[in-house]
Amino acid sequence: MKKTKTLLVALAVGLMSSTAAIAGDVRVMWYSDGVEGEVIKDLLDRFMKENPGINVILDDVGYKVVQEQLPVELEAGRGPDIARVTNLKTLADHWLDLTPHIADPAYWQANFGDQFDWMRPDGSKIIPGFMTQLTLTGGFANKTLFEQAGVEIPGADATWDEWVEAAGKVQESQQLNAAIAIDRSGHRISAPIVSYGGNYIGPDRMPAPIDEGVKTFARKLVEWTETGRMNKETWVSAAGTTYRAGIDDFINAQVAYYYSGSWQIAALSSKIGDAFDWVATGSPCGTEACTGLPGGAALVGIKYTQNPEEVGKVMDYLASEAVVKEFTERTLFLPAHKSVAAGALDFKTDDANVKGALDVFVKATGQVHPNANALPAWKWATPIYGVLVTRISQVMAGELSIDDAFVRIDEDIKAQVEAAQ
Repeated sequence: MKKTKTLLVALAVGLMSSTAAIAGDVRVMWYSDGVEGEVIKDLLDRFMKENPGINVILDDVGYKVVQEQLPVELEAGRGPDIARVTNLKTLADHWLDLTPHIADPAYWQANFGDQFDWMRPDGSKIIPGFMTQLTLTGGFANKTLFEQAGVEIPGADATWDEWVEAAGKVQESQQLNAAIAIDRSGHRISAPIVSYGGNYIGPDRMPAPIDEGVKTFARKLVEWTETGRMNKETWVSAAGTTYRAGIDDFINAQVAYYYSGSWQIAALSSKIGDAFDWVATGSPCGTEACTGLPGGAALVGIKYTQNPEEVGKVMDYLASEAVVKEFTERTLFLPAHKSVAAGALDFKTDDANVKGALDVFVKATGQVHPNANALPAWKWATPIYGVLVTRISQVMAGELSIDDAFVRIDEDIKAQVEAAQ
C-alpha cells in the first residue's frame, strides 16, 4: 500500500513537471508565499485571451516540490517550461537563454540586469529570466503582545541577545509557547551569521572552513532552543535540508518575535487581519553588522522546453513594466524592475502594518553587509545553507554535540565540493 502511494505521488509530480511537448503549450511551475498565486493566475488568464494560440498551464505547487523535486527532474533533462525558483545559482546550468526568444533583450538588461549573475552559470552572459521580486531577510514583532506585557520593543540597533531577552519577557508575561521563531532555513540564519563576522567565501571563491561567525550564532540557536526561548519543534520536526517556516507561530500569537523576510508581508496581512498589530524590525545586530540577506524568487525558462518561442512570449508579457507593476502592487513585494522601483507604487492594501513594514524593509536594503550581498551570486551558497540547517538541527535534537557538528559541517561541505568536481 505504501509503495503504491509513493508511486502515485511520483507519477503526479512527473506529470506536473514534464516539459510540454504539445505545440503552443507552456507549463509553469509556481509556488506561493502569500497571494501571488492568485495574482499570477489572473495575469496568465489575461495573457491567454490576448494570445489564443498559447495555452499556459499553471501548476501552483508547494515550495517543497520546487526545492526537492524540481532539481531531480532537471538532472534527468526534464521539467516545466518555466519555473519560479529560489535556488538560482546552483541550478543555473538548466536555465534557458531567453535572448533569441524575447522581443527586446536591451529592455531586460536595463531593468533586470543587476540580478542576472544571481541566475547565470559563472562567466555566462545569458538572459535566464527575471526576479519576480527582491527580498530581504528581517524580523517582525507582535506589537500588541509587547504592549500587553509592558515591554518596550528594542530599537533599530538592538542586538540578537537584546531581542531574545525582550521577547523572553513577553513570553513569560503572556505565557507564550516560545519567545522567538526563526525559519528552519540555512538561508535565514546566514544573515545573523554575517552580522557576527561570518564569511563562507574563501579567497579562491571556494567554500572556506566555517569561522567564528558561524560558530557564534550556531551556539546561540542551540542555547535558545535548550532554554525554551525558541520553539524547538520548528527545527527538529523535519530532517535533512527540509524547509519549515515559523510563520504559523507568529500568526497565532504564540511567539513575540519572528525572523523571516519581506516576502511574508502579504501572508501576515491576510492571515492576521486585525487580530493584533505587528511591525517589521529590520535585522538585529551582531558584533560586526545589522544585516539582512538579499535574495528573491526568479521566473526562469527551462532549457529542455520544446516550445522556446512560446516561452519567450509568456516571459516578455510577465516581464513587461505594466504587468510587473501590477504584480508588485497586488502581491506587496519589493520590485526587482528598475523602472518600476523608481516610479510611484500604489500597494493594494489598507493595512497600516503593511505600509510600515514595506518602509522598514526598503530602508534596510541600505544596510546590507558586503558578505551578505555576495551570497546570491555564489554557486556554493545553497549547498552550505543545506549543510548548516541539517547539522544544527541534529544538535538541537540531541543527536550531535555542537563541536561534533562543526567538524561535520566542514566535512560535508568538502564532500559536496569533491562530488561537484
